[in-house]
Amino acid sequence: MIHTDSTIQTKVEELLSQMTLAEKIGQMYQTDPGTVLRSYNSKIEVSTPVTGPVSERTLSKELISNLGSILSATDAETAYEVQKVFLEHNRLKIPLLFMFDIIHGFRTVFPVPLGLASSWEPKLAENTSRVAAAEGAASGINVTFAPMADLVRDPRWGRVMESPGEDPYLNGLMAAAMVRGFQGDDLKALDTVAACVKHFAAYGAAEGGRDYNTVDMSEAALRNYYLPAYKAGIDAGAEMIMTSFNVYDGVPATTNSFLLREVLRDEWGFEGVVISDYTSLWETMFHMSSKDGEDAAKQGLEAGLDIEMISTEYISHLEQLVERGEVDVALIDEAVRRILTLKFKLGLFDDPYRYINIEREKKAHLKPEYRQLAREAAQKSMVLLKNDDILPLKKDIKSVAVIGPFADNCRILGPWSGLGKPDEAVTVKQGLIKKLGNAVKVTAAAGCDYSSNDVSGFQDALEAAASSEVVILAMGEEDHMSGEAGSRAYLTLPGVQPKLVEEVLKLGKPTVLVLFNGRPLELKWYHEHVPAILEAWFPGTEGGNAVADLLFGDVNPSAKLTMSFPYTVGQVPVYYNCLNTGRPKGHEDNDFRFLSKYLDIPNAPYYPFGYGLSYTEYTYSDAALTGNTLTPGGCVKAKVTVQNTGDYAGEEIVQMYVRDLWGSSSRPLLELKGFKKIHLAPGEKAKVEFEIEPGMLSYFTAKKQYEVEAGDFKVFVGKNSRDLIECGTFAYCV
Repeated sequence: MIHTDSTIQTKVEELLSQMTLAEKIGQMYQTDPGTVLRSYNSKIEVSTPVTGPVSERTLSKELISNLGSILSATDAETAYEVQKVFLEHNRLKIPLLFMFDIIHGFRTVFPVPLGLASSWEPKLAENTSRVAAAEGAASGINVTFAPMADLVRDPRWGRVMESPGEDPYLNGLMAAAMVRGFQGDDLKALDTVAACVKHFAAYGAAEGGRDYNTVDMSEAALRNYYLPAYKAGIDAGAEMIMTSFNVYDGVPATTNSFLLREVLRDEWGFEGVVISDYTSLWETMFHMSSKDGEDAAKQGLEAGLDIEMISTEYISHLEQLVERGEVDVALIDEAVRRILTLKFKLGLFDDPYRYINIEREKKAHLKPEYRQLAREAAQKSMVLLKNDDILPLKKDIKSVAVIGPFADNCRILGPWSGLGKPDEAVTVKQGLIKKLGNAVKVTAAAGCDYSSNDVSGFQDALEAAASSEVVILAMGEEDHMSGEAGSRAYLTLPGVQPKLVEEVLKLGKPTVLVLFNGRPLELKWYHEHVPAILEAWFPGTEGGNAVADLLFGDVNPSAKLTMSFPYTVGQVPVYYNCLNTGRPKGHEDNDFRFLSKYLDIPNAPYYPFGYGLSYTEYTYSDAALTGNTLTPGGCVKAKVTVQNTGDYAGEEIVQMYVRDLWGSSSRPLLELKGFKKIHLAPGEKAKVEFEIEPGMLSYFTAKKQYEVEAGDFKVFVGKNSRDLIECGTFAYCV
């Protein structure tokens, strides 16, 4: 049956009128599948990932029979059993929603989002999300907790791997693309899932990069940097948004009326569902912003929180609060109305089992075309950081040694990798063997593990390296070192990996460092000593094949960083679109003492935002503007000619930045306002144009409103946020 918006609204109101208060409150609660199955003595056993302090709870069968959604039922058999036993006991036969964190793939795993964003291809993110949705939906998932739109500036925070990076414009494009990919054109289609933008808001600014830590920032910073990507996801049609663990302006996001009502509902017009993160409503008591469970429940409801995940403040206290007249039942109706609407949109009232098909599930995962897309995504995500004319490697070599903990290790999927199986991933050694065949001897030796001080494997590794023509160092972080609760105070390669690198380099062999990690690392020493460095991130199921494709030149690297790499941890947070200060350093050679600078390192990052090398060279020339005045409704174009002056065909990401020279508030040194990826054969030229319209210049001004102020603007184009040429200056005249 096809339901229009008006018919859905009618049916929601009819159903709402039949519900008791307890049934309504039940819709606002989410628990794990095991709680349901144990309650009804099901023979199916499930293990649910625990990402918070509340892992087990005993609930009455009455509460269980009224609940609204399930967290992390990840296969069709479990989802079917949970839905079946639940509906047998639910009076009004209101189906459950099944939700799960599908972050960068479900069974076919793609690069972590920070890596995927380095492709600068929103369409690629849309396509990978489309595959993730198809696989997840086949296993009964209705909602994914993605995309994560948190802007990030501190690589100590483990969850930077889930973010597109440090730029609000690019983050917004990637978030919107992922929403489109997950939800498709028809939310009722069997290969779609509803998207949930997270974590609202400013979770990426946790102090000290320590997960779950406090956030303290101005409203101007919130609105100019952090909010745009969430809004882009909402504008793309996301059906749900998740609150963050942190406080904003001293109030936990989960009970923050400014965020959830003023911004999200009133300003942005969001009509979808708001869900807490794992136990975050309960955690408001530890923030010391709520007195007890009743107070937390009251604050959450009044702020606009629709669903409480895992913790039980709503189901424990809302009914009594209503009976005592302390909360308005209309607020509960408001929340339940949104939840029921989503269930109708997904077609669950027509058929509660429509996404749950065990036979379809068997055929839906890890299709050959999905693996091919995973390989393409990994190829386009890996960033070439250094190359002293050693890459691409020649295929006529006779031997290659792969050294390091990732040499023949399938744990390259990364955190939050859904149902991805490491043994289905292609390792670096396997990728090289597939690439080179039997004519080349490929030897792998770990030499050490990720983080211990054990050097007993060094000898075997050094012997393998010494007997080979070329050495590939496969180093990095163990997967659990990134992701949620994966904060690190040091950004160096862990354990004795640095010592192993030093020992291998003493052999004098042509050596390439390939990094597997979920965050920017300190790489200055390696850049100074290793001939070539390839940042592979956690590349997903086809990672080993993609590494081989790039190292041997079948694919020319094109990716660019979307998060700056620091000189050292003492420099963070470091990011390109910073404010200038009243005593700017100006240029790195400025040795005057009384400036905003370090005495021992530059201000600028080691590898800047937008940085990434190729096997060819691109030259930029003839940068210019088509005019020097912009008026409302008008347009100024920035033009530049780009030529491939090297020997390889390749793709270049041409970036345009704008500097607002003055405003009512301090303005960033640079803001990314456009980019284009172009393909050029050797010797080929292309003229690239960017349109600059007034709306692109809007920001949250000193008047506490979004507007375009009259003023002067300088435009730059280039390879990255550091290596730029000036197009000119224009004036915006109101």
